[in-house]
Amino acid sequence: MYRRAYTALVATALAIGLWAIITAQVVDRPLIDPESSFLGPSWLRLPILCFGALALDMVPRALWRSGGRPRVALEVVRERWRSHWTRERLLLVMLGIIGFYVIYVCYRNLKSFLPLVSDRIYDRELHLLDRALFFGREPGPVFHDLLGTTVVAHFLSAFYLLFIPMVAILVTVWLVWARNISHGWWFVTSQGFAWTLGTLSYYALPTLGPGLEYYWLYDNLATTGTTDLMNALVNARQDFRFGDGETQTVAGFASLHTGISLLWALMVQFTVQNRWIRIAFWVNFGLTVVATLYFGWHYIADDIAGITIAFVSFYLAGLATGQKFDHGGLASHPTSTTSKIPVSQD
Repeated sequence: MYRRAYTALVATALAIGLWAIITAQVVDRPLIDPESSFLGPSWLRLPILCFGALALDMVPRALWRSGGRPRVALEVVRERWRSHWTRERLLLVMLGIIGFYVIYVCYRNLKSFLPLVSDRIYDRELHLLDRALFFGREPGPVFHDLLGTTVVAHFLSAFYLLFIPMVAILVTVWLVWARNISHGWWFVTSQGFAWTLGTLSYYALPTLGPGLEYYWLYDNLATTGTTDLMNALVNARQDFRFGDGETQTVAGFASLHTGISLLWALMVQFTVQNRWIRIAFWVNFGLTVVATLYFGWHYIADDIAGITIAFVSFYLAGLATGQKFDHGGLASHPTSTTSKIPVSQD
């Protein structure tokens, strides 16, 4: 008997885990921990992340409210533990971190295996579609002419490279501080769906992306962190295919930068009341779409597919975690601060 609020997350982690194991056997490559150098091996890192989330909530609060008085700080910690760190919250944090970690590690491995599974790429087809949509021109150069190739390049590059740390940060924020427990499950489950659907899209339509396949269209851009990252990705891919490299991370369709950024904006729109935070996340989504085309990370079709993945993941995770949807298909704004998880009996 499973609670509906987390059955979907566990099932998704098991499904992509099985997929990764089978694929690793087929291509005769080991499954690896892509972040093994950070905080040690996974058996150590996962407890650190769980206890770190607890400390991140408790310690600053106790120091701020106690004014440096140990006895008062201890009382603040006890009160926070009773009111916030309920059994449901602990389950959300522990299972959410572990479930998302499994999905993300499998995503990274399956993405890495892609060149070994299929050598067919569809860049030419998507490139022709881009030209048709831009009336014979290339989307990247159009943005270069419109925005310039120096100051904007440095700004968009710095902005775009913030995506990876934000992935883990925002998962932690919703798991630890979502006032409504179901919102935490909604966020982490939708993330699990999105990363899994994104992996499926890589295998359905393998591409490299215009910045790698048609690199000369982007030679006029200023050298930025994005330039260095693209060069590193190309080298890693070649080393993986023809040398002794352990992993590669090149796959264009769909754009998960676009999909995950939209998913963040949707979650903020329907679970956060602050207007300026909502605006900030929608701006983040818009700039992400521009950056994908400006640097040649993705084709227009990649962004459209990423947007589709975001809406599908958002809606299905909402259903899985007991959110209310009206007849128009938009989620209502739940206001309850209860720690109870919506459940269903299977």
